[in-house]
Amino acid sequence: MKATGNAHKYGDHVDTDAIIAARYLNTSDANELAEYCMLDIDEDFVQRVEPGDIMVAGRNFGCGSSREHAPIAIKAAGIEAIIAGSFARIFYRNALNIGLPIIECAEAAEAISAGDEVSVDTDAGTIENLTTGASFSFAPLRGIAAELVAAGGLVEMTKTKLAEREGD
Repeated sequence: MKATGNAHKYGDHVDTDAIIAARYLNTSDANELAEYCMLDIDEDFVQRVEPGDIMVAGRNFGCGSSREHAPIAIKAAGIEAIIAGSFARIFYRNALNIGLPIIECAEAAEAISAGDEVSVDTDAGTIENLTTGASFSFAPLRGIAAELVAAGGLVEMTKTKLAEREGD
């Protein structure tokens, strides 16, 4: 997966309640969740984000509750990938399950500034900051993680596999 977009930068320990506050969880509609994404820590995020943009954060991104609404809201808002120093494990898995690429690269997360134009290639394991010219490497997505992202998430991958079996 290749993506190029502007960086939206956040700090360490951004929890799922900051990503999508509990008061907005009365819906499962992804587009409605996107309207409230990051509202409590960045009230202009939804107005600034463009499809294909990249979210960048510090350590332990997505900590807190295990709600899958958080990566759903981020993806529906238009974010194509998230780069962070580290992720909470349940957030990491929830993001892959919906086909949202998750990249752990502390060096890139620290060096990228808000507004920088960033290019990510999850197959090659490269991040380029097109604004500064800096390049970073990370372990490329492989195996089931790469399959989930390519398929658009667990549900889409399962639908495809079931359809293939029905066609046999």
